[in-house]
Amino acid sequence: MLERFGALIPDPVAIFAVLYVVVFACSVVFGGVTFAGPAEETMTIQSMATAENVRWIFANCLVRNWVAYAHGMLPIVFVVMMGIGIAERSGLFSILLRLLGRGINVRLLPYCVVGAGMLSNVASDAAYLVLLPLAGLLYATIGRHPLVGIAAAFAGVSAGFGANLIPATANDVLIGVNTLQFAQELGVPTVSRLGAPLSAPTMDYFYLAAVCVLFTVLGGFVTNRFVAPRIERLPWKMPADFAAGEMAVTPQDLRALRFGLLGLAVAVAASVFFAFGPLAPYVDADGARHAPFAENVIVFVAFAFFLSGVFCGRANGKFANVRALIGAAANQLGSCGYLMVLTFVAFNFLAMFGRSGLGAWIACAGARGLLALDLGSSPCLLLVAFVLFSAFVNCFISSLSAKWMLIGPVFVPMLYGACHELTPEVVAAAYRTGDPATNILTPVMTFAGVVLVFCRRWKEDFTLGDQIAMMLPYALTLMPASIVLLVLWFKLGLPFGF
Repeated sequence: MLERFGALIPDPVAIFAVLYVVVFACSVVFGGVTFAGPAEETMTIQSMATAENVRWIFANCLVRNWVAYAHGMLPIVFVVMMGIGIAERSGLFSILLRLLGRGINVRLLPYCVVGAGMLSNVASDAAYLVLLPLAGLLYATIGRHPLVGIAAAFAGVSAGFGANLIPATANDVLIGVNTLQFAQELGVPTVSRLGAPLSAPTMDYFYLAAVCVLFTVLGGFVTNRFVAPRIERLPWKMPADFAAGEMAVTPQDLRALRFGLLGLAVAVAASVFFAFGPLAPYVDADGARHAPFAENVIVFVAFAFFLSGVFCGRANGKFANVRALIGAAANQLGSCGYLMVLTFVAFNFLAMFGRSGLGAWIACAGARGLLALDLGSSPCLLLVAFVLFSAFVNCFISSLSAKWMLIGPVFVPMLYGACHELTPEVVAAAYRTGDPATNILTPVMTFAGVVLVFCRRWKEDFTLGDQIAMMLPYALTLMPASIVLLVLWFKLGLPFGF
């Protein structure tokens, strides 16, 4: 039944294509309607069928609405993905995971696997394909049920799409840049609730790092206390192609790891030099404060992955020449094909949604409705409601960026209009709080079928229902815990990022 339900949900690209047509039609129907904007100024809904707006659609659909949307977000993401691709293809991530199986207490192993899963989301979707089968192999090698390792890794990777200790990941860029774009287009100040200018890649970093620590601790606990005792009762068999040597760490691997860490040290030293040197914060002649390093931190994160991957790959022979290095970067970019299709359709929809005025109209109407219900005086209640709404939407659209491009343009200005304490970074943090827990349950998640295949390698009759039941304890624990953390963070007035 769950498989049939998932098959009924359209692809996000199709959803945005339909919404593009719907927005065009609605702009024609409601064109000329006036309403009070965020600052009580008079705004008018534009019909996109006028000659001027039709010319705008064709003149901007390729460059301004797509490539340059959100201040050129796509090239930034591609730079990050190239660096991560080089680190992943060098074998660095695999070596680090295999080291976890050497001399670690079996009770501590789930914490390490969940933590590794959260950190591994810097490799985007590749984390599912690399970490989950390795975690199963790791557990099988030490004589434990491999599905326990897969469950812990799945929980970590999916939760990691909401949080990470590494700043300015590709997900941070996607969410952060779009959040500021929504705010700017609809008159919401792009400053934090503490009055500091928002930096897109790191505006929620402090909060997300805390979530990462919380999820690692809780994920390990849930694995040991609830998941492992149940899974260990299930029979499993060693596949015919299993080789214990797959998890061995050779002297060559250790040598490559040392070189990779050397590359990372060089990258960190270079970052420190620029952070306190040419890119140090400064105040211009007009008294405005600038933080060049924070604004370009994504470049240094990509550089760290690039340099550690190059050093590691050269040491183990994976990058024997420049062609192999370029191939690793190109291969990672090849996985971005779907992202390009999605963003082309979604960004053109968002641009029309903003230009027509329909986005502002819906947001202002929603904000006034919340004020009429006196919910503006209960920001914590609004945050919790938005977290639960995000988790619900995740059951139908699993893509982190696609969901945000769908609901962000409405909720960023609407929640700020209802309560000025709900600034863009707070709303984005609430969204990322609601996304991960149901990610491991929804059958429409892109990799739900892939995870099922990994499980069936060890237990052939394992079903999607079994997979959801296996992951349910994580969702039931992580969701309420993250909501409590979000509310406490907000009530204590802590900065969400920098």
